[in-house]
Amino acid sequence: MSSEDAKVCPITANHIKVALVGQPNVGKSMLINSVSNAHLHVGNFSGVTVDKTEVLFDYKNYHFTVVDLPGTYALTDYTIEERVTNEYLCTEDYDIIINVVDSTNLEKNLQLTSELLTMSKKVVIALNMSDEAEKEGIKINAEYMTELIGVPCIKVSAATKEGIEELIEAVAIKHETSKNRPKLVFSESVEEEIAQLVWYLDKHKYNSTNSYRNVAINLLKGNKKTYAKLHDEPIWIELQPILIEATKHIELHHDSDDIKEAFAEEYAAFNRGIAAEVLKQKKVEEKKTLTEKIDSILIHPIFGIPIFLFFMWSLFQLTFVIGNIPMDYISMFFTWFGDTIGATIGNDDIRSLVVDGVIAGVGAVVLFVPNIIILFVGIALLEGTGYMSRVAFLLDGFFHKFGLHGQSFIPLVTGFGCSIPAYMSARILKNDRDRLLTLFIIGFMSCGARLPVYVLFSGAFFAPDMAGNVLFAIYISGAMLGLIAAKVLKLTAFKGKDEPFVMEMPKYRLPTFKLIWHTVLTKTMMYLKKAGTFIAGAAMLIWFLSNYPHNIDLTKSYETKIEKTQDVREKNILKNQLSETQLEQSYLGRIGKFSEPLFAPLGFDWKMSVALQAGIAAKEVVVSTLGVLYALGNDVDQNSNSLMGAISKNISFPSAVAFIVVIMIYLPCFAASIVFTREAGHIKYFFYLFAFTSIVAYVMAFIAYNVTSFLL
Repeated sequence: MSSEDAKVCPITANHIKVALVGQPNVGKSMLINSVSNAHLHVGNFSGVTVDKTEVLFDYKNYHFTVVDLPGTYALTDYTIEERVTNEYLCTEDYDIIINVVDSTNLEKNLQLTSELLTMSKKVVIALNMSDEAEKEGIKINAEYMTELIGVPCIKVSAATKEGIEELIEAVAIKHETSKNRPKLVFSESVEEEIAQLVWYLDKHKYNSTNSYRNVAINLLKGNKKTYAKLHDEPIWIELQPILIEATKHIELHHDSDDIKEAFAEEYAAFNRGIAAEVLKQKKVEEKKTLTEKIDSILIHPIFGIPIFLFFMWSLFQLTFVIGNIPMDYISMFFTWFGDTIGATIGNDDIRSLVVDGVIAGVGAVVLFVPNIIILFVGIALLEGTGYMSRVAFLLDGFFHKFGLHGQSFIPLVTGFGCSIPAYMSARILKNDRDRLLTLFIIGFMSCGARLPVYVLFSGAFFAPDMAGNVLFAIYISGAMLGLIAAKVLKLTAFKGKDEPFVMEMPKYRLPTFKLIWHTVLTKTMMYLKKAGTFIAGAAMLIWFLSNYPHNIDLTKSYETKIEKTQDVREKNILKNQLSETQLEQSYLGRIGKFSEPLFAPLGFDWKMSVALQAGIAAKEVVVSTLGVLYALGNDVDQNSNSLMGAISKNISFPSAVAFIVVIMIYLPCFAASIVFTREAGHIKYFFYLFAFTSIVAYVMAFIAYNVTSFLL
């Protein structure tokens, strides 16, 4: 699209609202992201946590708003995504539908298209991946297809941007034309009953936003919402027996007692007919495709899992090595920023709140943005190329041994980045039992927020060249514990027959930079939003609890000793002793002392127990809390040599191992817990999760502490 076309048009421009619809893995998001100068807005659909992406752009004298609806194979309400798409298409106000289909798999994709053609909406079909179809010897006669179906069919390629402008032009033209009925014709028996119902609705002047034909088809298919709407109408008494007879007539002709099965046959016949007319495929030698060649290596029954583990190990090595490079600069910035702001505040308490509480707390989170970005980029690349779907297939048999579904793999791997999107992505599991089990296990996958604690303790007890390997071992150990926990839950709380695993294998594709950028930016902004709001609040609370109540007599006593001492080293020791004593007498210290006996069997002192409790608010707070509690000030990070030294000096190795085990397992952060509760569907599941993770964390930490102590 030319820059002239993409300019911001005047306020008087025509507005076109488009619903972007397609089956999963047809490249909808990549297609719309390929539009030049498009602006993306990401939110949620009302009442659910399904992502809602709106793309805004201008073309000629039109202003476009494109709503990217969740991928769905059919207009049903079996999954949350299908319900969202169906609900939007049936009830929301929009002007036109762009139906994106995979040109390399036309007949299967027409399953959704044929259903869309029964709606009383304007439709434009985007034959995406046309370049890949050409490479595979597939030719689609788009012009003839347009004639057959009665709606514009445009060849496009999201990867090469071929046909994008023609598609937008076709949408603009279609928007200006009057509605014309698509040429979707059913068999004689079905058309006969549709005509009868249309005649009846017209006779009684039934008031409907949809066409009478669409209402008739929905009634015959047993659409619950259409039935519910007509049920309260006076015409229902007379209409009901007509519907019963119509249904019997159609079922008789299809030799079936299921009207939905009869309509599925009708759609399938239409799809086969269209594909036979417009699709030609060259007969090529039976050679392995590039996808098949790659799959023979990556999902090899023996080497597949080791290759995946190597990829994940490499990702964590990159996260640790490259992600740590900018940390010093970020830390220096927040130190400078805190000093600058602190110099303008006269009141000691307010200055401490702003500098030591808010700035240091938020800075401790922002410090890990590079690590988080690398992790998200790696996961986005693995997902975008189609590799994640294959790993899910590869691990399905292995996962079933532990009671998990093969598709559980995707939310579990997402959990390595952040638990919040991981909980949301568990919606891909159709069965409620499988979805709940996966939700309970996601917390065992160490999210990016736990990374600072792991880096801190790895640096305190291991040489730098071992840190990446230790980090990988921690993540893998958490995952293995999660699988064991899944098996226990499957045998107890989530008993039931396993559902078969069916997943579409998309072709390998190199995702566009724009798509990766959008994915990573969205998730990183979610992380930063948490840092600027929830984490800031938690940091302020920790600051207050660690600074109050003031003991004036104690402060004066130590200040007198400090003034009398000439030795600088002695002064620093006295200052640290003052800070430590004040902390013990603070609200935070009292909480720690009160809970210390509970954690004593794990080898934790009161400071470690306080840090763990602070971590319930947000795992990122654990590092700064440890810095405060070990009298080093909370302007420390995971690379602080002084904090690493204090930890290695004051915490034994068995206690450190037990501490990491608890961090690995116990309740996720408060924000993630809220999302978990919302996805699980009831607050009772939060209390189940709290009890389950607390018990498992305590038991495993106790075992780890005693085994490590015995070995040493």
